[in-house]
Amino acid sequence: MKERIFSCRLPMTICILFAVYIFSGCASVPLSRSSGADPLIEGFSQIAVASVSDAIDQIIGKRGFMSHEMRPVFPTKMCGYAVTVLARPSTEKEPPSMALDLIDNAEPGKVLVIVMEGEEGKDVAAFGGIMCTGCVARGFAGAVLDGGCRDVAEIREMGFPVFSRSICPTNSVGRYVNTAKNEPVICGDIEVRPGDIILGDEDGVAVIPHERADEILRLAQELEVKEAVTAKAVKQLKSIRKATQQHGRI
Repeated sequence: MKERIFSCRLPMTICILFAVYIFSGCASVPLSRSSGADPLIEGFSQIAVASVSDAIDQIIGKRGFMSHEMRPVFPTKMCGYAVTVLARPSTEKEPPSMALDLIDNAEPGKVLVIVMEGEEGKDVAAFGGIMCTGCVARGFAGAVLDGGCRDVAEIREMGFPVFSRSICPTNSVGRYVNTAKNEPVICGDIEVRPGDIILGDEDGVAVIPHERADEILRLAQELEVKEAVTAKAVKQLKSIRKATQQHGRI
């Protein structure tokens, strides 16, 4: 069984419950692409986006997830640190140089975040097979595209996690140009800064502010433990209300 790592900075009771939950086989965590040895990335890779979203709600008090339109190209999970590219409409026939430079020079474990500014960006592919091949070669954890994605069959065959606002066949050359890299962007209607942690699964994409990541991870782990305990109580009591009164998680 795949080893699952979690922070032991939680209260001892929570740690024990979490260990029982994980190693008893009750947890079913999708395979994910992550940056490896980083304890934050490894920790978040074992947590559902829904739990992280709830933790961000409680700690920061504002939305921590991207638009519902940001969907995985195929069912997958990913986690890594953001590197960002902004593109704007243009008829200049220029390749996406900034994105290519980021891919060619990034350290492993990054998530490539590309924003195609404007409504027309949904009908222009920000990413395709060649860029995906480069990302795989460089050890990227995934890509998030506020715009289109193409060459979906190739991307699926490579098993590379991609979340995008749309799927379309259109080349970006002559339609968009890169204008900024590794600067804060608005992706999926939420701010993403370079170095923020991006976590994606079938429920959506969460953006975890890097300076609050440790406390968000701890709370998300606690919430997952409570949910597992509540679910077990629902089965035993055959009542959602009674179970949530006892354990307070729904």
